[in-house]
Amino acid sequence: MRIIAGTYRGRLLKTLRGREVRPTSDRLRETLFNILGPAAAGSVFIDCYAGSGAVGLEALSRGAAQVFWIEENAAAARVIENNLAALGGSLQAGTVRTGVAAGLRRLERQGVRANFCFLDPPYAALAEAVRNLRWLGASSLMLPSGIIILEHGRKDASPERMGPWSRARLLQQGSSTLSVYTLQNY
Repeated sequence: MRIIAGTYRGRLLKTLRGREVRPTSDRLRETLFNILGPAAAGSVFIDCYAGSGAVGLEALSRGAAQVFWIEENAAAARVIENNLAALGGSLQAGTVRTGVAAGLRRLERQGVRANFCFLDPPYAALAEAVRNLRWLGASSLMLPSGIIILEHGRKDASPERMGPWSRARLLQQGSSTLSVYTLQNY
């Protein structure tokens, strides 16, 4: 796995072996950042269920001002920190070692206001991720112009609405799907 574009383009990333972590493919990350476009530069980006941290590292490489990874698995959190250190570290990045619900609440209490929040749960944890999406849609963590992205299995349904947030796009690629949410009437 590698970083696709930006400052760290071509740099290889480490990941956990086995089936504990299912990294977002290079191709799907490229699709994601094609959607986000130049808005990634200068943004605040949250990578939930971060695994190896590849999506957040891609955001950092493309000029994100701040990146937060939320990862409960201690071994995966160490992989994220090692990948970040291999890129030279960054003061505008941090790993939150806790479950996603608690991590999102912690970031909100710290006053974080995010442009983007990416959730890539293990496919078996999709129901938990949808609960987190619903909370996120009602929180002050996301900026009104923000975008929430949920990666899920192609055969799994995602909600069309979460309070004032609605699904603006549904992109399928291979066995994965990206559901993209924006604030209605923004």
